[in-house]
Amino acid sequence: MPTQENGNPKIPDTKSSQMSAEGKIGQGALAQDCLTAEWRNNSRWNGIERPYTAEDVLRLRGSIHIEHTLARMGAERLWELLRTEAYVSSLGAMTGNQAVQQVQAGLKAIYVSGWQVAADANNAGQMYPDQSLYPADSVPNVCRRINSALQRADQVHHAEGEGKVRPGQTWFAPLVADAEAGFGGTLNAFELMKGMIEAGAACVHFEDQLSSAKKCGHLGGKVLVSTTEAVQKLVAARLAADVMGVPTLVMARTDANSAHLLTSDINSRDREFCTGERTSEGFFRIRGGIDSAIARGLAYAPYADLLWCETSEPNLEEARRFAEAIHEKYPEKMLAYNCSPSFNWRKKLDPQTIARFQTELAGMGYKFQFVTLAGFHALNLSMFELARQYKQTGMAAYSALQEKEFASEGAHGYQAAKHQRFVGTGYFDQVQQVISGGLSSTMALAESTEAEQFSPAGTAATKVQSRRPAIPQEQPFPDMPHEEMLQPSGD
Repeated sequence: MPTQENGNPKIPDTKSSQMSAEGKIGQGALAQDCLTAEWRNNSRWNGIERPYTAEDVLRLRGSIHIEHTLARMGAERLWELLRTEAYVSSLGAMTGNQAVQQVQAGLKAIYVSGWQVAADANNAGQMYPDQSLYPADSVPNVCRRINSALQRADQVHHAEGEGKVRPGQTWFAPLVADAEAGFGGTLNAFELMKGMIEAGAACVHFEDQLSSAKKCGHLGGKVLVSTTEAVQKLVAARLAADVMGVPTLVMARTDANSAHLLTSDINSRDREFCTGERTSEGFFRIRGGIDSAIARGLAYAPYADLLWCETSEPNLEEARRFAEAIHEKYPEKMLAYNCSPSFNWRKKLDPQTIARFQTELAGMGYKFQFVTLAGFHALNLSMFELARQYKQTGMAAYSALQEKEFASEGAHGYQAAKHQRFVGTGYFDQVQQVISGGLSSTMALAESTEAEQFSPAGTAATKVQSRRPAIPQEQPFPDMPHEEMLQPSGD
C-alpha cells in the first residue's frame, strides 16, 4: 500500500517512480546491443542466420521475462553433448516411465516421436497413423509428462540421499521433439515451437512436407512445400526460441529423398526438380532423390542447428554423399540420422555392418542418431510375449518376468521391480512426515508388502524410518490439541 500522509493515501510521484521516456529508449538500445553482440560473438550461434533483428525480438517478448528452466537446461546440455561426444544416441519414448528407464540405463537424450504420439499418446485418445491427425499440442504434452516423470525420479533419489545416476549424467535428459510439418503455416510453427519450449523440449525438428497432407517419411504420397516456405518455418521456430529467451536447438528435416509432389514451383531451387507434370490436385510432380535432398539441406543449413535427411533404407554410401555435399559448403554443420524401425535391418545389412553403422555415421558428422519408434515396438513386443506366455503357463509366466526384473536390478541397477518406491511412495511418506512433524501413523511404504518381500529383511522399512524427522520435544503446532492433530482428514 502507498504510504499515508494526514490519513490519506499518498499519490506516488510519477516523475520519480516511472522511468523517463529517454531512459526507456536508452535501456532498450542497450538490450538490443547486448542481444546483437550475443548472436555475433557467442560460438553457439556460429553459422546461424537470423533474417530479423534484436529489436524485433525484444519488441515481441512482452514486458516481463518468464524463465523456462527445463528447456534452457536441456538445450545447453544437448549442445554440449553434441560438441563433445562422438555422437549422441537416443531412443523414442512414449511414456514417462520409458524415459526414466532410458536415463537409468545410461542414455543421454530422449527422442519424442510424433509417430508414437499419433499411435498411442495423443490428446484425442485415438490410435492414428502418422498423418498429423492428432491435436497439435499432443507432443508438447508428452514432453511435459516425460519431464514430470524425470522430475519425480530425481526427487525420489535426492530425498533418499542416494546417487543412482551415473557420473556426468542428470535425470533431466534433453528431449528432442517432433513438430512434424508445423501443423499449418508459419504462425502455427511459431506457436508450436513456443509450446514445445514451455513443455521443456531441448531441440525441435520441423519437416518440409505440406502439413495438411503430411505422411510418415516412410509412406508414399508425400507433398513438399516450397523451399521458401520450409525456410520460413525454420525462421519462425528460431524466432519463437529467441522471443522465449531460450537457446533451443532447431533441426531441419527434408523428405525430398523420397517425395515426388510439390505445392509450388515459386522457388528456383525447386524448379530444377520439376518434371512439368501436374496432378489432379494441382501439385507439381518432381524427381525425388538424394540430389533433391541435398539441395534442400543446403538451403536449410543457415537456419538450423542440425540437418536430417529422411531416407528409405540404411545406406552408408547415401549418408556419406549427403554429408559430404553439406560439409563442402557448411563444414561445421551437424547432421542427424533416423535409424528407423521402418527399415528391415537384417535384410538390408549384414550383422557386421549393423554393428559399425553408427560409428561410421558419426565419422561423417551425424552427431544425433536415434531410433524413432523404439518405445512403440518395445512396449508391444514385451506385452505380447508376456500375454502369450501367460496364456500358456499362467502365473509361471509372470513370475519369470519378475525374476528377470530382480536379476536386472542386481546386475544393472534396474529400479522398477520395487514399483511402489519407483513411483514415489517413499517420497510422499517423507512429505507426510514433514507436514505432521514426524507424528504420522499412516506411512505407506514401511509396512508394505514391497518392504517385506522385495528387500532383505528389514532393509526397506529401516531406510524409510531412518529418513523420518526426529519427533520434536514440543508439538509442532502448539495451538492444536495432540489428538486433533492426529485426526485423519477426509471428504
